[in-house]
Amino acid sequence: MADLDRLTEVIEPEAKALGFELVRVKMMPSEAGDGGEALQIMAEDPATGQLVIEQCAALSRRVSDRIDALEEQGEVLIDGAYHLEVSSPGIDRPLTRAKDFSAWAGHETKIAMDKAWDGQRNLRGELKGIEGDTVAVEDRKAGEVFLPRDQIHSAKLVLTDELIDAARAAGTLPPQPDEDDLGDLEIDETDEDTDTNEETGDVT
Repeated sequence: MADLDRLTEVIEPEAKALGFELVRVKMMPSEAGDGGEALQIMAEDPATGQLVIEQCAALSRRVSDRIDALEEQGEVLIDGAYHLEVSSPGIDRPLTRAKDFSAWAGHETKIAMDKAWDGQRNLRGELKGIEGDTVAVEDRKAGEVFLPRDQIHSAKLVLTDELIDAARAAGTLPPQPDEDDLGDLEIDETDEDTDTNEETGDVT
């Protein structure tokens, strides 16, 4: 199993060298459909909150070269074959850093806890913000709850019309081939819980 803390330690300087901020490092099933694993790196350009294809490619090259160099020195970061996938956070982005819970307060979020907190493991509702290391959420079922950030397994924004409007106003809307394509985005109105099975390395 890959050491995500070590991978983050290796990857973050490569992102910073390009002027990017690392959002998340995660091992997940590869989208290639070959049954293998993928090292997913999610990063953003602070100026836009996203990455374009050329920026993803530049980060992918740097990370690949760095991992290869370490392996030549005898340090194996990932056992076996894997795919390297670099992506932008997207509109319904994961919330991994303390500043994310502040920047996106007022929007709907899904949160999965490492274990039940006040009887709740999966929550969905309005993100109220963060105070110190405590995240406040107005959960649909439990009302206002206060969650220790270090016990949050995963958190992400829910794609809503309000979120799309906010991203457009902030200039962080991912590039679209055609503005009309925004109408094809699937607004999340389900009560499906956040996936708690992913192996994630959050960036602090």
